[in-house]
This record gives sequence, structure tokens and C-alpha cells, in this order.
Amino acid sequence: MPPLRRLWFLFAQIVTVGLALWFIVITLKPEWVSGVMGSRAKVSIATGTVSIHEAPASSSPIPGSYREAARKAMPSVVNIYTAKDVRANRNPMLDDPFFRKFFGDRPNGTRKLSSLGSGVIVSADGFILTNNHVVATADEIEVALVDGRKAKAKVVGTDPETDLAVIKIDLPNLPAITLGRMDQAKVGDVVLAIGNPFGVGQTVTMGIISALGRTQLGINTFENFIQTDAAINPGNSGGALVDANGNLLGINSAIYSRTGGSLGIGFAIPVSTVKTVMEAIITTGYVVRGWIGVEPQDITPELAESFSLPKKDGVIIAGVLKNGPADRAGIKPGDVLVSIEGQPVPNTSELFNRIAQLAPGSKAKITVLRKEGEATLNVGIAKRPKTQSEE
Repeated sequence: MPPLRRLWFLFAQIVTVGLALWFIVITLKPEWVSGVMGSRAKVSIATGTVSIHEAPASSSPIPGSYREAARKAMPSVVNIYTAKDVRANRNPMLDDPFFRKFFGDRPNGTRKLSSLGSGVIVSADGFILTNNHVVATADEIEVALVDGRKAKAKVVGTDPETDLAVIKIDLPNLPAITLGRMDQAKVGDVVLAIGNPFGVGQTVTMGIISALGRTQLGINTFENFIQTDAAINPGNSGGALVDANGNLLGINSAIYSRTGGSLGIGFAIPVSTVKTVMEAIITTGYVVRGWIGVEPQDITPELAESFSLPKKDGVIIAGVLKNGPADRAGIKPGDVLVSIEGQPVPNTSELFNRIAQLAPGSKAKITVLRKEGEATLNVGIAKRPKTQSEE
């Protein structure tokens, strides 16, 4: 046999034997090759006749994951459980001594109703932000942290007009959330909603900012909502809406729904409003806002045509409180309010927000439009009266 053919025959035998040995090893002793294959994306494990593939262990984030944002923000979001004693209807005959001989003493008809919501720890001192509607009528409030700790809470103050409330617990080492920058938030940014929907436990959902500055929804007196499609459901109220870095952008407050579940239209109170209200409540127990004593109404094209108004949008003064700040300054029903301190006022929501930001005791230049022309009046700003629910 020629030398070249002899070498080729020997090489073929060696390769055949090597492949046979490799097949036997990976079939009977796969762990022998795991060290060699560990650097690959998958490891093959033989279990009987079934081959299973497992990804190698890795601590690095998966591309596109928001695990770090969730890890940062979740410890600051708490579950809030409230209870209220309710007196049930009681038959007056049960108080009659004659009937009590037969039926004995009955319970007084008091029963306890429970509900749940969410909150956000904003200070290591124990201050927690939530919605006013979560704690407004509660006789007892209990807060449960992610780490398993629980504590009774007391109400520091509430602001029904923005649906915000501050409660406080006394526990050490509380994980306070970091407040985000509302001026940097844009439509299309990714956001995470964190809360306790339907009482299933802390849950994170993802979406984007769908819109900013939503007003005239009829939810609160002062509105400036972030709209998001991150799923918000009952129990999420008072929870956190955070950015992709885990910083607080808003407090989840309401949803648009025909069924009670999420339809992809949720609303959160922006951190800019939250910060102002929170600081006022912690400092004084309530929020001080400006007020001038007018009843405004949005101008519609139909209203403008009916009253021959020169503007097709804006705000018309439908009523003026007698001897109120606006009345004393000369504002009259029928005036079209054009601007406050030179800033145009496109609708009633903007009017309320602008006046509320003015300090009581100060004066503001308010421009109105009348039949005889435009007039600028100096209006004294008074303190907005408390609502019935605040008293």
C-alpha cells in the first residue's frame, strides 16, 4: 500500500474512533464536557432520551430589561390596608324589653369594612404619600412593607382637591424613593406602575407616557395628569409611577374604564404637584391656595355665537361672589377673562390652577374683555376656603 494511502487510512480510523468516544462521553458523562461548553450560550443535558437546554448563569441585565428600575423603586412602595366601622341598620323592636325576652341581646349592628390601596415612602422619617380617597374615611390604617414589616399609620393631612394625602409610620431604616424631574419627562418615555392591584401583592407593569397635562377630566378640582398605558387597576391607587431609572414621576390615581379593569388609559398626579402638596401638608397640615370668588365657565363656539362674544375659546365669568375679591376689584358676570399676570387663560382648569398658585394677600393683574373693550384690574388674592371634606 502506498505511503500516502496508508496515512489517509490511519487518519480516517483515528477520526472514527474519536467521534465514537465523544458520542459515548456526551451520552453517559455529560458533566465531563460541561466545563468545556460552559462558555457557550446553552448547555446540553441528557436526561434519559430527552435533551434539555439551559442558559448559563449570568448576573448582567438582559438588554431592554427594567429590572434595575424596579429593584430601586419597589421597596419604597407599600400596601395600605384601611378599615372603617359601619353601623348596620337595626330593627328598633330589638330594643323593646318585651321582644328582648324572646330574642335576647343582639349585637349593636356595627361591622367593619376593609379596603386596600398603595402608597409611596417619600422620607426616611416615615412620611408616605397616597391618594386621599384611599384613607379619607378610614378609622384604622395599616401599612405593609415589601420586607414584611407592618405598622399602624396616622393621617398627617389630606388635600381632596388634588386627591393626595400624607400618612406617617414609625419604623427605622425606611427606603425612601427618589423624586424624578417632571420637566424632563416626555411623551413616549417608558414608565413603570407599581402597586397592589386587586390585593394580589406588589406588581410592576410597564407602559409609556401617553400624554402630559391632561385636564378637564372631572376627577379633581386641580388637574394636571400624566396619562399612561401602564396597567393600573383597583388597589394601584396611591402607588408609584416611576421612570426607567426608578425615580418617582407621579402617584397613580385613576383609570378610564367601563369594566373596572385597565383599558390602557390610566392617570397619575405628576411629581411637580405631589412635591408642592406634600411639603405644604407636612409643614402646616393642609394646602394654602389663592382664591378670588368667581364662577367660571368654558367658552364654546355655541356660547360665543349666542352671546356675540369676540373669542371662540377661553373663560367667561358666569358668577361673582358678592363682596368677594373679584367683586371688590370690579369683575362682573359676563366678563371674558383673557389673562392673569400676562399669561393667557384657555380654560377653567387653567384658571383654577393659576389662581391657586397665587399667594393669599398678594395682588394680581387680571385682564378681562367687555363690550366696551379690554380692562386690566388689580385683584386681591384671598385664601381659598376649605372644602366640606377638609373641615
